[in-house]
Amino acid sequence: MRSFFLIIVAVLAFGGTMTIETTDANAVVCARGVYRAGCAGTRGAAVVRRPAVVCRTVWVNGARVRRCT
Repeated sequence: MRSFFLIIVAVLAFGGTMTIETTDANAVVCARGVYRAGCAGTRGAAVVRRPAVVCRTVWVNGARVRRCT
């Protein structure tokens, strides 16, 4: 009888937790990392690599200027 009572209490506690703590399943989550950025949603995920930064030194009016693209 005691074990039956404990099982009923555990099931009711679990059911109460599931009804109170609901989360939205339609959210989109995005993160930006060191090498890649990505988003995950209900219709799938996308990962994007950042383009490489290219810098070069050029002379403009007699002065050295560093230009990055």
